Amino acid sequence: MAAAGSLAAGASRADANRCRFIPGNRAGHYESYFLRANEAGRARAFWIRYTFFSPAGQPQLALGEVWALWFDGEQRRIMALKNQFALADCVIGTGAPDLLIGHAHLSATCLAGSASGPGHSIAWALGYDAPHPPLLLPASMYDGRFPQAKALVGAPGALFSGQVAGFDDAPEVFLECSTACLRWGVLRSPQMSLVVLRIGALALSLNSITQALRTRARIDGFTWDIDARADGVRIEIRIDAPRDAFAGLHYANPPGGIKTCLNSKLASCSMTVSLRGEPARRYGSRHGAAFELLTDRNEHGVTILA
Repeated sequence: MAAAGSLAAGASRADANRCRFIPGNRAGHYESYFLRANEAGRARAFWIRYTFFSPAGQPQLALGEVWALWFDGEQRRIMALKNQFALADCVIGTGAPDLLIGHAHLSATCLAGSASGPGHSIAWALGYDAPHPPLLLPASMYDGRFPQAKALVGAPGALFSGQVAGFDDAPEVFLECSTACLRWGVLRSPQMSLVVLRIGALALSLNSITQALRTRARIDGFTWDIDARADGVRIEIRIDAPRDAFAGLHYANPPGGIKTCLNSKLASCSMTVSLRGEPARRYGSRHGAAFELLTDRNEHGVTILA
C-alpha cells in the first residue's frame, strides 16, 4: 500500500495511510493505494490498486480509478483491468485508509470490489493483516516538498489468509528498494537508490539522501542489480523477470502526458546480506518479487493491457 503526503517521525500506520487528496484543489494530485500478494509456492499473484487522479488546473476532471491485475505464471497469462469513476461516485472516509471508489472499498483490514472489461472480470473480497510499520523514505522527508512525488510502503509484509510476498523459506524477510532520478524542470539529479530490509527484528534502512547517492544500481533490460553499502553492512540484490511476465500500464501524469509502467509481480530475486563479523546470509525468491519500471520509451516489447 502506498500514499504520498506528510508523515512525521514515529507516525502510526493510520497517520501514514490517511488520504491526502483534496477535491477541488487546482494544483493537480495523484495518489494510489495498492496491495499485492503472491501465492505461497506457486507462480500466481494479484495486485489491486485504488487511485485518485486530478489533472493540474482542471479539478473538475478529477476521478477515481480501480485497477486489478492477476498474474498466472503457470498458465503464462496476465489479466489487467481498469475502471474509472466520477468523483461523485467516490467517498473518502475517516479511517486510514477508508476509501470507496465506485463499488470498490478499501480499509485498514479488508478490501472488496470488482473490475471488468470486454470479456473479463475480476472480483475480490479479502481480509488482511499488516504486522509491520510503514517504511521506505526517512520519515522526516514526508513533511516537505522534496521529493515532490513520494512512495510509502504502508503495510509491508501484509498477510492475506496465509499469503505473503516474501522470500522462499524466509517469510520473516521483507525487502523494499527503488532506483530513480529526480527532476526539477530541465534539471535532473544523479541516480539515487533506496534500500530498506527487515530480517525479523533486524531493520536495515539504507535510505538517507547521501546513502541513496552512494548506492550503485544498474537496470539492463528486465534485470535490476543493486549494491548498497554502509558501515558494516553490504546488501547485494538482483531482481529480474522475462518480458512475458510484465503487464504494460499507462499512467496519466497530473502536469500532463502519459508514463508507461512495466509491472510484474512474478519476478525472481536473489539477495546476499553481509554484516560485519557474521557469515553472509543468502535469500532467494523464485517468483515472489515485484518489479516495476516507469518509462517514456516504447521499444520495450511489453503488451499494454490497461
